[in-house]
Amino acid sequence: MKIEKLTNTISLLRSVEQGNADHLTTVREVIADVRQNGDQALLRYTEKWDGAKLASLKVTKEEMDEAYANFDRQLVGDLEEAAANIRAFHTEQVQQQIDFPLAKNSYIQYKISPLDAVGLYVPGGTAAYPSSVLMNAIPAIVAGVDRVVIVSPPSSNGKLPDSVLVAARIAGITEIYKVGGAQAIAALAYGTETIKAVDKITGPGNSFVALAKREVFGRVAIDMIAGPSEIAILADDTAYADEVAADLLAQAEHDRYACSVLITTSPSLAEQVSIEVEKQLKLLPREEIARASIENFGCIYIAESMEQAVAAVNELAPEHLEIITEQPEELSKMIRHAGAIFIGRFSSEPVGDYFAGTNHVLPTNSTARFSSGLCIDDFVKKTSVVYYSEEMWQEQYPKIARLARLEQLEGHARSVESRSWNKGDSK
Repeated sequence: MKIEKLTNTISLLRSVEQGNADHLTTVREVIADVRQNGDQALLRYTEKWDGAKLASLKVTKEEMDEAYANFDRQLVGDLEEAAANIRAFHTEQVQQQIDFPLAKNSYIQYKISPLDAVGLYVPGGTAAYPSSVLMNAIPAIVAGVDRVVIVSPPSSNGKLPDSVLVAARIAGITEIYKVGGAQAIAALAYGTETIKAVDKITGPGNSFVALAKREVFGRVAIDMIAGPSEIAILADDTAYADEVAADLLAQAEHDRYACSVLITTSPSLAEQVSIEVEKQLKLLPREEIARASIENFGCIYIAESMEQAVAAVNELAPEHLEIITEQPEELSKMIRHAGAIFIGRFSSEPVGDYFAGTNHVLPTNSTARFSSGLCIDDFVKKTSVVYYSEEMWQEQYPKIARLARLEQLEGHARSVESRSWNKGDSK
């Protein structure tokens, strides 16, 4: 793994756009096809790209029961405990309606309402992601969403992984469809004969999925345009090289475009981690993917001071940040921009990915500068409510009318004054 001296500016070493012109053309064609041909288009694309010839898109109760019966009991317990942690953490995020009383028996409110329906995209293909089911579904349910739908690409045998169906059952989701890619996003946005449209789409996917979410935004809401995974590790000479290397590779194995960065004040640690990364790469089952990520988008930076290192982290605004230093909690207070922060040696990033209860759907590509990870707020909407009594209106309408005329909006002024006309008052 390459080692460089930290300069004043660094980036995530990745200038990869989500997809390209050819991908975007394909996505637009797929969306138009699904809008016009509905289920027929979904079944055709599922056979073409997933190799599965389906008689029905919907996962049956029998399929879910079979998956649950066949699944390892210990893993069922692990998923249930993880789900309980996620539910507990997100329940604490639930906001109550805000009531703000005004004078003269008037009031304003901030009304908080759950969305009616959301669609959750669960990636498939080379791996199964039950954790993504829990992370997307549980906050939606805690928020009070009435209809929560899962879409996920099937294997060539026409089935979804048992782990995904078990996680869905634990989360309480029963409406699941065997469809993935841009066609699944189109179905959720516009609806088909089988899949009723939703109001918002969440969940990660490949470049086709990301582009499709961007195309349908406005018709529906989306959580974010997620890019490949990334991690920055802030460490000093108290960190263990083998542990730091393992944490870097945990992200690198996700994707060839994943980005793993170590920023350290210790030249000795930098050298040791570089050696450890190479040693551990050779033993990693997904070595080919992880090696491409490390070679193209991985780097170890040596900082002159911890202040310089912290400044670099804030500029990077990484999806995940681990702080493995002598005083990690103090340093964490200096971090302004990161999707999620993991403090200390025993809080490695997979703790958050799977079990702690925080959400692992996080902003990538430095968008942590202005956005947050998935949370309860993603599944509710907030509406302001105004009630003015006659007495309050009588006192304030002249002020409102003057402000309206200041902006040359005579109709606004007349609107608020019209109540006096109806009472026979002179203008």
